[in-house]
Amino acid sequence: MKNRIQAFGYAFSGIRSLLREPHFRFHSFAFLLVTTSAWYFGVTNTEWTILLLTSALVLALEGLNSGIENLADALHPETHPLIKKCKDISAGAVLLAAILAAAIGIIIFTPYIIALAK
Repeated sequence: MKNRIQAFGYAFSGIRSLLREPHFRFHSFAFLLVTTSAWYFGVTNTEWTILLLTSALVLALEGLNSGIENLADALHPETHPLIKKCKDISAGAVLLAAILAAAIGIIIFTPYIIALAK
């Protein structure tokens, strides 16, 4: 039981570290904007689920990307083509998820914004 509690401590330490990462803070701000907008517009439970899942995917991938970048820098501080490729691929995964999450947000919020504008 002590090991499990200790593992949660490590995880919370990781979250604190992530909150110091500029890109993670940007995505966290976007998540705050999305959840505030969803609450304001009163989106359906299904829409909430979709928004939360896509936001979780972006935040989790950003966390993995930060971890990969830190590990790569620690193991091989000098520029290396394979390290660069790994870092580029993980950053690309975050970008792809963020673009798709934005598209989903547009699909979900557009009808609410149009109704508000009428």
